[in-house]
This record gives sequence, C-alpha cells and structure tokens, in this order.
Amino acid sequence: MEQVFKALADPTRRELLDELFRHDGQALGALAGRFDMTRVAVAKHLRLLEGAGLVAVHRRGREKLHYLNPIPIRLVHDRWVSKYTEAWAASLVDLKRDLEASVEKIFEIYIRTSPERLWQAITDPEVRARYQFGAVIKSDWTSGSSYQVTHDGAPGSLIEGENLKIDPPRRLVQSYRAVWGDDVAAEGTSRVTWQIEPVGDSCRLTVTHDQLREDADEHLYGGWPMILSGLKTWLETGQELTTPGSLSYGGSK
Repeated sequence: MEQVFKALADPTRRELLDELFRHDGQALGALAGRFDMTRVAVAKHLRLLEGAGLVAVHRRGREKLHYLNPIPIRLVHDRWVSKYTEAWAASLVDLKRDLEASVEKIFEIYIRTSPERLWQAITDPEVRARYQFGAVIKSDWTSGSSYQVTHDGAPGSLIEGENLKIDPPRRLVQSYRAVWGDDVAAEGTSRVTWQIEPVGDSCRLTVTHDQLREDADEHLYGGWPMILSGLKTWLETGQELTTPGSLSYGGSK
C-alpha cells in the first residue's frame, strides 16, 4: 500500500497512468513522446509504477509494452472504501475506465503462498467457487481437454473453453468463450493465460486476457480485478472477499 500511495503522489506518474488508461500497451518511446522530459526520466517513473504494481510489463519481441494494472487500486478500495460505502462506491470503482481501450488486458498480483497451492486454487472447483462469485470450474486438466464454468443459479454454462497448455504449477493457457448471455456469446473466443512465478515466500500471478475483439464487451474481462483480489484474500486469510460480483451473483458457495 505504501508503494502504491507513493507512486500515485507524483502528478507525472498519475499522467502516465492516464495515458495507459487512454491507450493500454504502450512502449517507452510512445509514452516519452507525450511528456516534456527525457526518456530516462519517463523510464524512472515507469519503474516506480511497476514496482508499486500499478503497471505491468509484457515483452513482445524486442518491444517492452506497459499496461495499466488496476488490481492495487481495487485492493485500496476493498481495504477502506467498501467497508463504509459499498452500496454506491462499488459502482464508481468497478474499474470500467481502466479496462476499456485495448484488445489485450494484463492483470498482476502478488500472493503470499506457494506455486503448488496457487495452482490448486486455480484448478480446484470448490476453492474456485470461493473467489469466483460461487461459480465452479470443471475439467480433467489435461492438455486439449475442455472446461466449463457453471453456477447453481444459472440454467447453463457461464464460460466454456479448452485447456491449450497445462504446465503445473507454472502456466495455464485456456481458450475462453463466455456463454452466459447472447451479447457476450456473440463476442466469440478469446484466450486467458495464468502465469505463476515464485518470488521469495510469495508468488507473482499474471493473468493475460488477449485475442479480444476491439471494443469487446467489457463484461468479458471486467471481473478479473475482483476475482484475483478474492483469490489473494482466500489464500492469505482463508476468508471470502465480499465484492460487487459476489453480491450480484448471490454470494459464493
């Protein structure tokens, strides 16, 4: 939290986040061209934002792209705001603004747990329901196998797809097709990659949701900050996190 507030205290760093909000996935050169300062100075600001978890970096060939990571902002909200003003504040900080303008979304979070326990939480249906709004995931978890996400309150599947690559406890790549409504089903198939990296006694979890259509329905990816915040809370405390998503879906199991 201290790093997040320190990073946000500087107006230049806030402007950098605004630039990434307007156009996600920018290289250093593109960002530096929008500021009256050297590339070196902009790079220093970006490193501070990356250290605070507010910016995630993804390499594409020789290019280093920067993405806005809304999860720390979500965690600030969940720690202080939601206790007192959940009924209206959640709708204001649902992070729609942070998730609008790109075909690739990257979410990064640090969780104090082991890679094996994190992998188990991602693939176990009962644990998954604890942080994904009560929804259960079913699969035999072999490469090329199918998976389904269902909920007791829904007449059919919510999400369907295929396990494209399984490398426990490091990497899981899945195709993703939302089928909970005709509007999202019309968006077709995208892809979700779960990447687990041990960092000391913790793990860095990076979730990349890509192959999205330009101007894709935000409901396809807008729930990730709540899901990953709930995953962190469950693994670190054993408690379920109340989010707008869990309230909307009638609570978790």
